[in-house]
Amino acid sequence: MGYIRSFLPWIAVAVLTGTVDLRWAVLTGLVLAAGLVVAQRRAGRGWDALVIECSAVVFFAAYTVAAFAAPDSPALAHYGSPLSSLWLAATAWGSLALGRPFTLGIARTQVPEHLWHSPLFLRVNRHITIVWASAFTLSGIGGVLLRHYLPDAGTARTLLTVATFVLPVLFTVRYPDIARARFAAVREEASR
Repeated sequence: MGYIRSFLPWIAVAVLTGTVDLRWAVLTGLVLAAGLVVAQRRAGRGWDALVIECSAVVFFAAYTVAAFAAPDSPALAHYGSPLSSLWLAATAWGSLALGRPFTLGIARTQVPEHLWHSPLFLRVNRHITIVWASAFTLSGIGGVLLRHYLPDAGTARTLLTVATFVLPVLFTVRYPDIARARFAAVREEASR
């Protein structure tokens, strides 16, 4: 579940926003993201397994600068969460456009090296990344629309955020086994 660790800065900021001053919430996200990158690099993890963490460093660095420059900006507080989802969506879609789905590096830490270039492994990771990118996009656009049209709908925003995080996690956990079973069934059928 390396995926969950990758999202700790985002989760921390979501929890802290509204509880502490926004400047300190996003600064906490920046410190956590940078700390994750440093710790994971020291542990021997490659850059390809740290796409979300590096993306978090860039996002929270910019967000921290904006929050300290305009501490009373209601737009930063109101639209920060959906903008973070849209940033993650851009990261995920960008990794797909570059032909290097962000999930590949993480998945390579969990499977033997001889599988890294197999068509099944690559296809599974493209599908997982597409699900995450779609969820981030839905969360971001839905969050912006809810903030704009229903600014007091905190429960709806929370449910949207939880659903667009939990569903991709479940897909990430279950889909590789489903894909392998389908692949094995097709191979077995072809060998008859």
